[in-house]
Amino acid sequence: MSEPGTVADLDLGPALEAVLMVVDEPATEEHLAKVLERPRRAVADALRELADEYAVQARGFELRLVAGGWRFYTRPQYAAAVEAFVLDGQQARLTQAALETLAVVAYRGPVGRSRVSAVRGVNCDGVMRTLLQRGLIEDAGAEPETGAILYRTTNYFLERMGLRGLDELPELAPFLPEADAIEAETQEGVPSFDPDAPDTDADDKTDF
Repeated sequence: MSEPGTVADLDLGPALEAVLMVVDEPATEEHLAKVLERPRRAVADALRELADEYAVQARGFELRLVAGGWRFYTRPQYAAAVEAFVLDGQQARLTQAALETLAVVAYRGPVGRSRVSAVRGVNCDGVMRTLLQRGLIEDAGAEPETGAILYRTTNYFLERMGLRGLDELPELAPFLPEADAIEAETQEGVPSFDPDAPDTDADDKTDF
């Protein structure tokens, strides 16, 4: 039995609220259960009760299950107020080129740099480098046939998009070409992608 004054003696709901106020990424039910010394099922039920409570009260925030974990988010209808306060009217958004590249990786990943470039029709080295630096995509290993590095979206991407998994992406994949016939890795003279190399391509300079 737990000693008086330990974590296990705290009211579960308020304890969860306190922890979730300080997380910088979605917290899994397993991790929360371990930290608060409670059964996972009790934690899962309490989280859903809190989420329902905030929804009924129409609070300015909500508790959502995203990318395998729970985290507080601003309720969408109050996004303008948050942006006005945090960004002071200035918004740092991804460029159109970055959004297009990210979409290809999300729908076709794991995918190589050459496939992404083939789908977009331009060299994407600088764009891919930016997405890597922002933590939106990551190395997913090498393609067995060519040894080319493959990339996929990250949990941070799911978190920013408000998705539980890639299966929640809208139906867009059928409109993205496969580009198998123009796979750049099979063409002579195409350099390998070095994520640490400086930008040199003209298209990259116009994208960012």
